[in-house]
Amino acid sequence: MHRAKLFLIGSDAVFLAVALIAARFVATQVRDSAEAAAEPLALAVGYVAVLAGLAQQRVYRARYLALRRDEWPRVVRGVAIGVAITIVAGFVLRFDVPSWLVWLLITGSVLICINREIARRVFSRMRVGGRMVRKAVVVGSNMEADELTMMLMTSKELGYEVVGSVDTTGPTGKPLPWRTVLSSVESTLDETTAGNVILVPTAIDLDTAGYLTRRLTDAGLDVEMCMPLRDIDVTRLQLRPLGRFPVFYVQAIDRSGWRQSAKRAFDCLIAALVLLFLSPVIAVAALAVKLTSPGPVIFRQKRVGRMGELFDVLKLRTMVADAEERLDEVRDLNEASGPIFKVRNDPRITKVGKVLRKFSIDELPQLWNVIRGEMSLVGPRPALPSEMALWTADLQERLRVRPGITGMWQVSGRTDTTGGDYVRLDLYYVDNWSLLIDLIILLKTVPAVLSGRGAY
Repeated sequence: MHRAKLFLIGSDAVFLAVALIAARFVATQVRDSAEAAAEPLALAVGYVAVLAGLAQQRVYRARYLALRRDEWPRVVRGVAIGVAITIVAGFVLRFDVPSWLVWLLITGSVLICINREIARRVFSRMRVGGRMVRKAVVVGSNMEADELTMMLMTSKELGYEVVGSVDTTGPTGKPLPWRTVLSSVESTLDETTAGNVILVPTAIDLDTAGYLTRRLTDAGLDVEMCMPLRDIDVTRLQLRPLGRFPVFYVQAIDRSGWRQSAKRAFDCLIAALVLLFLSPVIAVAALAVKLTSPGPVIFRQKRVGRMGELFDVLKLRTMVADAEERLDEVRDLNEASGPIFKVRNDPRITKVGKVLRKFSIDELPQLWNVIRGEMSLVGPRPALPSEMALWTADLQERLRVRPGITGMWQVSGRTDTTGGDYVRLDLYYVDNWSLLIDLIILLKTVPAVLSGRGAY
């Protein structure tokens, strides 16, 4: 981890040097005066001051950099502090304060944030390759602990390796004394040389959690506590004191007003532009469907929309014309769980249909559904009425928003995800919707579609 910090400091220093050069160049072009040419002392002070400002904002501590919304403001504040220190130093040391300092606020902030994105991807690849991995012990034994462990085992890019677990309940199901749990944790830590402990509070007695936290942090270990609100986006949580209790305030999601209007306007604009741009692709695909298989080019199917209203979803036909009538023939081949029907090698799919499905070309006509207001670019998968009949009560929450052409479920593995993921990811989107999340999902959709990963 120390090497990663040194790498980040070094790369920030390089990008800051480039930012200084860029700031001077821009100042020269804008003002074209001798004032833009900085003295060596101003350059040196500005360089060191910005690096000090970044350090003061703790941008080299991992726990402050888990979210971009935390990291980027810290970077901007760090650059601003460095610029302010340089201005003050100019008056104290009596050197001319150069005009490029104003531009350094922009070039420094932008280039260092770009560096952070590059570093984020480098570190992720290293973690997947088994480097920069934190060894962790999970304390607690219940469904939440099992799911947490499974997530850390499968999501290598998070950089955790679960090397042990500690049960906090005895044979009768009653909580074990905190001293017994602490002894088990310490033994596991000694055996595994782990430096991280993750507590699962739903599986630990309240007093035990407090004792463990104090003893383990005093021993210099990194202690983290999993929160049971896994389907609430972390950006909606604000930690604050309530008397002597630390509590999380959960910010409500506002789907009405200008946000709803902005989403609708964005949907219509992007859908119209994509339809116009990809109309030749749609025309060629439609011609291929018509020439290679008898039946209509456009497949219409009833789907469940917002507030339970039914609508005809439009797709380029990828199956034989009587595919609906032959559904019983392949029902036993279903490879998906939950209220989803998917067959990897469905015999009803045509040769052209396989290609269209692989790159989601068959779904392009749904852009017309978006323009008509029946769908959104981003939203839960549009469900069949027959699937809706199998929904649990929580899945009804999907109907609060328009279904989408793409969504969290699709960009998280598409049809390779399980039925449980389908439920969890769709509900996560509904509960945490924002325009920023829509934009991120759209950006992730492009590489997911081009790769053809998980599509069949």
